[in-house]
Amino acid sequence: MNQPHTIPPRPRDRLFAVVTLVLAALLLPAAFARRPGRARELACRWALGMRFPAEDLTGLTDGAMAAFTAARTEALWRHGQIIGLTSGYRDPLVQQRMFDEQVRRCGSHPSLRTLVLPPARSPHVKGIALDVRPHEGARWLERHGARYDLYRIYDNEWWHFEHRPECGGIPPRRRPHPGADHIDDEEELDRQWNGQWR
Repeated sequence: MNQPHTIPPRPRDRLFAVVTLVLAALLLPAAFARRPGRARELACRWALGMRFPAEDLTGLTDGAMAAFTAARTEALWRHGQIIGLTSGYRDPLVQQRMFDEQVRRCGSHPSLRTLVLPPARSPHVKGIALDVRPHEGARWLERHGARYDLYRIYDNEWWHFEHRPECGGIPPRRRPHPGADHIDDEEELDRQWNGQWR
C-alpha cells in the first residue's frame, strides 16, 4: 500500500491504548449484564467514549456506523488498538464553511481541491467518510478495514476512510487527493470557482 511517509508510533498513544483496553475489560461485566450478546462491543464503546469524549458518530449511514463499530471493537479486543473518530458526518453548511475557508486560504482551485471538497462532492456530507485517529489506529484500519468495507481513499490523508460496501472487500484504487476523482470535470469546477466564490 502506498504510504508516502510514516509517522512513528508515539509512546503516549500506546499508553492510551493499554489504559482504554483495561477500562473496557473492567466495564465488561456491566456491559454483559446490559447486552449479553454484544457485551464486548458495548464495553468498547463505553471505554472509547471516555478516551474520546468529543467524538460524534451521529449522521453516519447505518452501514458506516455498523462497520466502524465492528472494526474498532475488533481492533481493541484482538489487537489492543484504539480508533477514534475526529470527523464523520458533516452538515452541508459546515462543509461549505470549510470549503469557503480553504478558498480564502488557498486562493486557487487547483491547490484547493487537494484539501477539501464542496458539499455536493463530499463523502462526509453523505455520511460514509470517517476521519480517524491516532495514526496507529489508522494503520490498523488500513490493514484490516476491508473486512468491514472501510478503505483508506487518499494518499495525502492517512486519516480518511470511507465505507464502500460496493467494493466487496477489494480496496478501491487510492487517489492522490480528494479532488483527484473529479479531475475530468474541470469545466464544472471552473464554473463554480469563477461564478460562486469570487
